[in-house]
Amino acid sequence: MIPPPPHGPELFGPLLARLRLARGWSQAHLAAQLCAAAGVPTLSRHEVSRWERQVRVPGEFWLGWLAVVLAVPRRRLAGAAAASRRGDAYPVTDGSRARRALLALAQRWLADPDGALLPPGPPPTGPPTASPPTVGGDRAGWRDDPAGWLAELRRLDDLSGGADLAGLGAARLARVARAVRLAGPAGRRLLLPVLAETAQLAGWLAADAGDPAGALATYRLGLRAAATAGDRLLAGHVLGSASHLLAGVGDPAGALLLARTAHTGVGPGAPSGLRAVLLHRAALAAALGGRHRTAERALTAARHAADRHDPRREPPWLYWLDPTELAAMTGRTLALLGRPLRAEPLLRAGCRPGQPRTTAVYGAWLARAYLDLGEVELASATAGEALLAAVRAGSARAVGPLAEVGRRLTAYRSEPAARRHSALVTAAGPYLPRRVTPPVVRGRRRRPASVVA
Repeated sequence: MIPPPPHGPELFGPLLARLRLARGWSQAHLAAQLCAAAGVPTLSRHEVSRWERQVRVPGEFWLGWLAVVLAVPRRRLAGAAAASRRGDAYPVTDGSRARRALLALAQRWLADPDGALLPPGPPPTGPPTASPPTVGGDRAGWRDDPAGWLAELRRLDDLSGGADLAGLGAARLARVARAVRLAGPAGRRLLLPVLAETAQLAGWLAADAGDPAGALATYRLGLRAAATAGDRLLAGHVLGSASHLLAGVGDPAGALLLARTAHTGVGPGAPSGLRAVLLHRAALAAALGGRHRTAERALTAARHAADRHDPRREPPWLYWLDPTELAAMTGRTLALLGRPLRAEPLLRAGCRPGQPRTTAVYGAWLARAYLDLGEVELASATAGEALLAAVRAGSARAVGPLAEVGRRLTAYRSEPAARRHSALVTAAGPYLPRRVTPPVVRGRRRRPASVVA
């Protein structure tokens, strides 16, 4: 079961969408139920859609009948409606326009997961403002085998990090976006799923390269494309990836909101592996936000979903999910929950030979668990291995947790192992990946790829 909403005002639109989807009802079915109960035949699905998108908030009359039809306390609906009328919104901790835009789009998607989020729009009459760069001399290879080069890029992602691959991901996303703009209706239908999957991967690489704003904008494009293609599962995966990003940059409230939105939107019929991943995203965000009971509930639900995981029934883009990865995600949350003894073997197994980024990320959490156990020497050695792996991987995502371990190790300066780690940090500092700035095209910073003419 998905965790309860975070502390703060519960908004009416997301609440109504969750209650409706939990019953498996469409907006039209809810409208019909309300008309039958109230004896008023004038309410349509369009009004329900306006409520869920918070274009309007129902008055006292419909609040009462919504409580009857949905079998929820009227005061809960009234409280959410009052919060929405006051203009309360999702918490914004960093003022990021990209973050606010993605949260708003996620709410629209949850209100109508089968609705199109991209305008049909005619193809542009002229060439795009900036031609996609040629990569490796292959100007149109993606047209021959888009699945092949997506698989190639994902294999490279297993071995390297965003610092090396983000530019390649952005270039290939630009090619697909341009093709969608130029395609007719039939070609557009074929290309939209490719665009959504490419945007998810490009956003992941941008986040790993240390460009969170660019990643969020790319995820927004991915969500639009997936929703317009009618692929709820891929849309949920995009939001799950964005949740992971927000958790890593210190926004657990936004991360929890996106994870919960994704889990609700994909529906109870989603493959067990995908539901397990989204529940793990929720558990991590809740633990980071200090909501330990919520994190425990999400971990329990994730374990039950993982027990039914069958790789043969998962989408192809979830190829990386296996029992070891699920266990490592559990270990990371257990470390945050103050259970290092249970977390240690799970995280140790997650540090896989030949995968430097995985070793860097889970190695940082493993070092944290060792510190919580009082094992300073083991923590220093593990953090050192993870630091070198982060340099090899070119992954900015691993740097934050490693920096936290380094700060904690300064309290043990009298220990030789801690001093050795401090010296290693100083030596490796110039080689660690840092936050990147968007590439410049013709003297201007390149905007995220768009399919809107």
